[in-house]
Amino acid sequence: MQISARGDYAVRAALSLTTAYPSLMSTQAIAAEQDMPRKFLEAVLADLRRAGLVRAQRGAEGGYTLARPPKEITIGAILRAVDGPLAGVRGRRPEETSYEGSAENLPRLWVAVRAAVRQVVDEVSLAEMASGRLPGHVRRLIARPDAWEPR
Repeated sequence: MQISARGDYAVRAALSLTTAYPSLMSTQAIAAEQDMPRKFLEAVLADLRRAGLVRAQRGAEGGYTLARPPKEITIGAILRAVDGPLAGVRGRRPEETSYEGSAENLPRLWVAVRAAVRQVVDEVSLAEMASGRLPGHVRRLIARPDAWEPR
């Protein structure tokens, strides 16, 4: 799985909003805290607003806040809001692929890959991520000896 810059920025911005929740945070404050370009951040926050994950308030005291409590928003929801489906195969959903011959079983593998990704990003909330208290199955993945080795 490749996390885009947009997805990375969206999760980081949402984590900033998590620590401030339920207070508002300006784009300038988020951009400074996360060291990201403000214009790009504004586009990312617009995607999150359209997805119903953040709320915007205009005015001198305005800014952004999460639309729901951080424990109710998953990392997967944030990623989907800015990048679309989590796992695609040449622009299609895994279950929409089909192959002939020796590759005929490949769609099953693509579906399993998507399920594995979902098992992590859809089961970790912003609150868990911000606190560092990740679910046990995620902690076990991180603790595997090969988890931190590049391949």
